[in-house]
Amino acid sequence: MQSSDPGHFFETDAEQATRQRRANKAGNKYGSPIQLKSKILAAVADPRAPSSAVLVAESAGSVRRVILDSEGQTTSYRGPTAPVSCLAIGGGPGGAPTVFAGSWDKAVWSWDLATRVPGRKFAGHADFVKAVVCARVSGRDLLISGGADRKIIVWDAATGACLHTLTDPVVNMMSVQDLVVDREGSGEGEVVVISASSDPHIRRWRVRLDGWEQVVEEVPNVPGTERRTILEHETTVYKLVLDQDGDEVDLWTSSGDGTTKCLSRLKGFACEDTFQHGDHVRAVAVTDQWVITAGRDEDLKFWERTEGRLYCSLVGHFDEVTDLVVLSGANGLKERVCSVSIDGTVRTWPLNKTLLDALVKEQTAEPTEEDELAKKEDDGDGLLTVDEQAELDALMEDSD
Repeated sequence: MQSSDPGHFFETDAEQATRQRRANKAGNKYGSPIQLKSKILAAVADPRAPSSAVLVAESAGSVRRVILDSEGQTTSYRGPTAPVSCLAIGGGPGGAPTVFAGSWDKAVWSWDLATRVPGRKFAGHADFVKAVVCARVSGRDLLISGGADRKIIVWDAATGACLHTLTDPVVNMMSVQDLVVDREGSGEGEVVVISASSDPHIRRWRVRLDGWEQVVEEVPNVPGTERRTILEHETTVYKLVLDQDGDEVDLWTSSGDGTTKCLSRLKGFACEDTFQHGDHVRAVAVTDQWVITAGRDEDLKFWERTEGRLYCSLVGHFDEVTDLVVLSGANGLKERVCSVSIDGTVRTWPLNKTLLDALVKEQTAEPTEEDELAKKEDDGDGLLTVDEQAELDALMEDSD
């Protein structure tokens, strides 16, 4: 029988240390973790309960709705057998709210949001689907998907027809990582979509029902020069977030170069602020008070938006964080942020400064004797170590 235990295979000292560190960290309860059975690759808020429920994309090949305040009650949307990597919610046949999920099987799957009945399957990519987003143009619902095949495909969400395939003929575009709809930049009968990819270039696309073009503009302050892309990062751009609450609807990015940046719309999407997270930044969330970043180093970092200073760093996840979702209450106020991770947990964190301070104090407090005793019991420290067990076995053999 073959083993999947990594301890049964050759590991470097660094790999062993990482595995042990994560094992030691896995039992923490920070962020009220809800443990699922597989890696979580993406998340979106459930529009029916935007303060208390999210939909997550699982590597096990399903989409799962998680109710955050009911001890992790979940329901599943099933169909794919390959990992699901991205999610979006938009209009489907008849305008019904529909879940769209991109998969490693090169297709986009869909379900009725309320009934979970499977809908149309969109097949056309030649590699993993990495990003999906929904839009509405001239009264028709569109699905837009991006893949590792370096293509962006525009679909009619109701009929499944492929309307357009978007590619950059000049600047080599690599695997698409994220897509967002820029409603501020869109016009009558068209929508502007912004894409991020494994190359550092951010591209904008103007999409209509009867055609499309890549947005090409003059370089700011340099008349007569052409700019096809926004180039502010050094490597992969993982995430794009439009600050819909801000006056200018600026573009926020997270990148493999270890930074999150605010690209100012008024300055032609030039970089206005940079936040040095440190390691690969896979996700960013923005409120009027905070910029929240997370990624490969497992921690959530809260930055003071106006001052640009790191306010706190929260421990909880024990593997890479893949997505952040801001949860809004019935009054529209942003109350919490939800994080998901390769570690298979869904966690929630306060946005209120007083509650954040209390959490930081809890995480930095010296452990009490009771805490240490409880940790030993949880870790099984009351059992014999390998060396102690070997010594006992030797003594037993001698007694025979």
